[in-house]
Amino acid sequence: MTLYMKLFGAELARTRLATPLRVAQVLCLGLLPMAVFMPFGIYLPAMWLLVTPGLALMTLGLFGVMRHTQARVAMWFAASFAVTFLSTLAEVISAALGLREMLGVVNSVTAALASSLLAALAVAEQMRLETQKRIAVQAELEHAYEAMPVGLFTLDLHGVFLSANPALCRMLDCEAPVSARTLWPQFFDEATWFQLREQVHVSTNVEMEIASREGERRFLVRATLAHGRIEGVLEDITEKTKATEQLTFMANNDPLTRVFNRRGIEKSFENAAVALAAGKPLSVAYIDLDRFKLINDLFGHAAGDEVLKQVCERMAMMLAGGQQIGRVGGDEFVIVMPDTAIPLASLICRGIVERIGSTPYRVGDKAFHVRGSVGLIEVSNGMPMKDAISTADRACREAKEASDGLVVYERNARAFHEREAELNLVAKLQGPNATEGLFIEMQPIMSLKSPHESLNFEVLLRMRGPDGRVMPAGPLIGAAEKCGRAGVIDRWVLATTLGWIAENAGRLPNTRFVCMNLSGASLNDERFVQDTLEILACHVHVASRLCMEITESVALHDLDNTRRFIDQVRNFGVKVALDDFGAGYTSFSYLKELPADVLKIDGNFIVNINAHPANVAIVEAIVNLAVNLGMKTIAEWAEDAATVQTLAEIGVDYVQGWAVARSQAPDKILAASSAAGFIQDQELLDMLPTLGSVGALDLRGIMRSY
Repeated sequence: MTLYMKLFGAELARTRLATPLRVAQVLCLGLLPMAVFMPFGIYLPAMWLLVTPGLALMTLGLFGVMRHTQARVAMWFAASFAVTFLSTLAEVISAALGLREMLGVVNSVTAALASSLLAALAVAEQMRLETQKRIAVQAELEHAYEAMPVGLFTLDLHGVFLSANPALCRMLDCEAPVSARTLWPQFFDEATWFQLREQVHVSTNVEMEIASREGERRFLVRATLAHGRIEGVLEDITEKTKATEQLTFMANNDPLTRVFNRRGIEKSFENAAVALAAGKPLSVAYIDLDRFKLINDLFGHAAGDEVLKQVCERMAMMLAGGQQIGRVGGDEFVIVMPDTAIPLASLICRGIVERIGSTPYRVGDKAFHVRGSVGLIEVSNGMPMKDAISTADRACREAKEASDGLVVYERNARAFHEREAELNLVAKLQGPNATEGLFIEMQPIMSLKSPHESLNFEVLLRMRGPDGRVMPAGPLIGAAEKCGRAGVIDRWVLATTLGWIAENAGRLPNTRFVCMNLSGASLNDERFVQDTLEILACHVHVASRLCMEITESVALHDLDNTRRFIDQVRNFGVKVALDDFGAGYTSFSYLKELPADVLKIDGNFIVNINAHPANVAIVEAIVNLAVNLGMKTIAEWAEDAATVQTLAEIGVDYVQGWAVARSQAPDKILAASSAAGFIQDQELLDMLPTLGSVGALDLRGIMRSY
């Protein structure tokens, strides 16, 4: 029964007879002690009682197995069981009927021999089937070994190939099957073999990249040491390596010029900065091609691209080993020069400027001249890459005005300190105390028609540093515009100005307007516009005294947005002035689209106006235009009495500048009755009584009185 269970356990499980048979098997073990201690008359019925169910279950199980498998093993075993069962049954019948002659023919000995023979046949058949399965599995393994797309090999410890599959033979271009004369060093160098042999003795699993002896192909080998032999897998990764190298190149290099891109040049700078910490010099140059855009616009980007390639080739000819070029813009480049002092770097950059611009660039049948400007800086220890490039860019912009196209900032140059101060301002503006240290002063604006009857002024922003010294506000405004915080400054100035006017309205009876500059960035900031309307609503009773100055170039940038803003603030009675009028590319046609109240003439036309008759004509034309449009005019940067006299003769309404007064503290403004009260120039004081009657233009009363 035990052999029966072992051979057909799985099939019996399907017939659900395995558990009852195991129970019967355990119960049959009790027959041995029963045979010793029980009388024969009692033992025999008990034996049959225990054996009969087991025999019945075995018979049912055997027939179930035969029905499911229909295998010869089951048939032979069934025959063995049947012989044993029938022999036992015959002996029982003979004993019961007294047929002793039958026992001579069918007895337990002959039955056991026949049953053993049949069982042996069943076992033999089972062994034959298992052998066939092993042969089939081995054949499948051999087929897989032969068809495997990666190379499989076995080496002895001397580097001799003991076996290799066809894939490996194809990779190494050797004969298959390999012979005892095929050695690893035939395909890879000796160093690779020594490294592989050493590593398999140190580590269980080794993985390493190797190159063929010719160096044209690359492989990945994985190997282990087993039974004194090296078993391994070889994979050809040549294409994968090329693809990876190409992706790496594309990630760090400009696809057009093949030089570094911004990411690649940043890595080069970081590597060079390590040597900088050890005391070696580092220089960075910023190169910008002048008027390069014209080539793209006139002859197409294909011509421009070819010129850029040639420019990079010319620059590379001037560089030594380790110095790298990076393209950081359309026609802008950065050169990182490690271990290069400023004197040598200056010579290299002068050579680059000369080489870029000396010879025309040939593209087909056309020739182009390109000039380059270079800003060179000496990098100090700890300077970040972005600060180095920004400072070099600043030097490059200065170089565009230089005769030789090169500007050099040595270490500790003033530009570095200005850059550091700007970064500190940006950090402050982005913090919670952005307006800390700010205060306002006022510069009087004098009427040329009635100098003693009005006290108008412009609000000027000032800043007090941590040490208490007054600092210029220009850098603060520039930093605010760069970091997008100009609205914070303008919001503070607007609220402070209106609050001061409201607080002192009773002490300013002659003040008809107070000018305040608006940043272009603020004008395009929707949040600032909304905040402005809210602040004006809170000070509506004094808002009519405010005059907002909008720079002409900003107004023209987005005419619709400017007109909308002007309409909104004029609803509160606010006046609007166009600042720096006449600067840049002025187009008088837009004036009819903007409901401005004042034209503030650009100071460049006012300074030394008497020395330039053309400026007199331009200012006079602006005044005539303003008169016809119903606007007032203010001339800024008036520095002397003669200039004021000329402006009065032309017909300018108001004048502002040092000839009248510098900026004043708010308490001094409150103590004055008119702008003329600040004049200290005796010549101008003597001129005041006649200013109102010297105008050459008959204004005919069309100008509105403020």
